[in-house]
Parts: sequence; structure tokens; C-alpha cells
Amino acid sequence: MSGRPRRLATTSGRLRFVAAVILIGGLAGAIWIYLSAAPPDDALAYDPMQSKKYLHDLELYGGKANVLATQLMDWFESLWHGTRLAYTVACAAVLLAGVFWFAAVASETMSAEE
Repeated sequence: MSGRPRRLATTSGRLRFVAAVILIGGLAGAIWIYLSAAPPDDALAYDPMQSKKYLHDLELYGGKANVLATQLMDWFESLWHGTRLAYTVACAAVLLAGVFWFAAVASETMSAEE
């Protein structure tokens, strides 16, 4: 019998396997998104956040907090398009795989103490 099935028989082995699958799948998906993303064509698009009058009006109606909230909302919305989506998916995959890997190490440590 090979060593692979015995490693997957433990909880820590399964968690490490899931972490590896998430990391490989997430990074492969991020690479695919990055390569298939359309180039940004917003050179001719109108962005109201670039207008001093718009920013002045935002600040006039809601204060500096309104301007900061609008900028934060625009930044968050930009994470879900084009190449930034690829970076978001890659970071999420690395973080999620890290959580599973940490759970595997903690499971292994807890089982060793028993």
C-alpha cells in the first residue's frame, strides 16, 4: 500500500490536501482571468471623481467622510473587474489555503498532544 492513502486518512492530511487544491485551483483561475482580461478602455470614459467640482459638491453635501466613503466604494468596486480581479482571486486563494494549512498544523499538534 502506498503512503498517499495513509496521509489522507488523517484529518491534517486531508486539510493539507484541500489547501493544496485551493491554492492550485485559485492561482490557475487567477492566471486565466489575468490572461483573458480585456485591456482597460476607460481612457475616454468620464470619471466624476476626477472633477474638482464633483469632489467639492460631495464634500459640501456630506463632508470629508462622504468623499472618503465614495473613494473607498469606487476602489472596492474596481477589485471585481479586469486584472485587479485576478489579483483579488490570487490573494483570496492564498489566504484561504493558508487558513486550511494552519488548521492542518493545529490538528496535527492537537493529535500529537493526546
